[in-house]
Amino acid sequence: MIGIFDSGTGGLSVFKEIRRLLPEEKYIYYSDNAHCPYGEKSREYIIERSRTITKFLLENGCDIIVVACNTATAAAIAALREEFPVRFIGMEPAVKPAVKTTKTGVVGVLATAGTLKADKYLNTRERFSEGVRITEHVGQGFVELVEKGCLTGPEAESIVKASLKPLLDDGADRIVLGCTHYPFLWETISKTAAELYPDREIEIIDPAPAVARHLLEIMKQEGIIRNEGFSITLHSSGDSKILKETFDRL
Repeated sequence: MIGIFDSGTGGLSVFKEIRRLLPEEKYIYYSDNAHCPYGEKSREYIIERSRTITKFLLENGCDIIVVACNTATAAAIAALREEFPVRFIGMEPAVKPAVKTTKTGVVGVLATAGTLKADKYLNTRERFSEGVRITEHVGQGFVELVEKGCLTGPEAESIVKASLKPLLDDGADRIVLGCTHYPFLWETISKTAAELYPDREIEIIDPAPAVARHLLEIMKQEGIIRNEGFSITLHSSGDSKILKETFDRL
C-alpha cells in the first residue's frame, strides 16, 4: 500500500500523477490540514507532524511513503529515513529541466518560505543552475486559496499576480512550481502569465510526473507493486470537506 501525505490537499496533485503509472494500487492519503500551511512553521514542528503521520500510515499497512509536500521533504525527510524502516519518496523543485529549456536565461521558482530557505533546495539550485539566473518568490496566499477551493476568479488572479509578476518582470520564462498545492492553480497561473507577458513563451513546470516515475522505479526494485485493484482512503487531521471535493475533481 502506498501512503501519501501533505500539509493539506496539495499532495493530491502528486497522487494524480502516481495513479497514472500505478492505477491498480491501494493508497492512503493523509491531509494535515489542521496544521496547514507548513511554510512558515519551524523545522522541528514539521518533523514532529511528519513523524506522527508516518506512524499512522505504517500502522495502516503502508509499505512505501510519498512525502508529497516540498516543505515537509526539505524539513523532515532525512529524519524520517533515519527513524523508520520504510522507503520515502520526496519532492524536489524541478530546477534542472527548467534550466535546460529556458530561452531567456532566467528561471523563476514559486515555493513556500520553508522550501526556499531549506538546504535541500539551496543545494539543488547550486548544482543545477549552470549559469542560469534563478529568481524566487514565495507564493503568498497560494496554499490558502487551494485549501478553500478558490482556484480561479478575481480573488485567485489577484493573489497569483502579486507573486508571479516579480518573477516575470525579472525575465523568467520558466516557472517552477515548488509546492504541491500550486498545480491546482495552474489555470490561473497560466492565464496571468499570458496577460502580463503575451509575447513571451512561458512554461510552467510541475515536478510531480518525475516523482511518480521515481516511485514506480523504487517499487519495482523493492518488489512491492501489488496490482490488487485500486482503492484510496482519505484521512484528514481537520475538516475533510475540501479534501473530498478536491479529490472528486481529479
